[in-house]
Amino acid sequence: MKNITVENLSPGSTAIITGISGDPMIRRRLMEMGVLPGSPLTLIRWAPMGDPAECQIRGYKLSIRRSEAALITVSQEGDA
Repeated sequence: MKNITVENLSPGSTAIITGISGDPMIRRRLMEMGVLPGSPLTLIRWAPMGDPAECQIRGYKLSIRRSEAALITVSQEGDA
């Protein structure tokens, strides 16, 4: 498994959240929205101008900014 950030995922990719970095206020806000380590995340699509991203997490859709996507570390199955 390889750890990357959500910012590096391709649309349609699914990964498991492994961590959140950055400012404690941003980490807390993301966690309150359900972005929790161990949760599966599917990147549905990026907006036409590249920001924000639409993700599916814990059964609902969430839009996050590219800067926030860069703080969420994920692990994809099958990566070396």
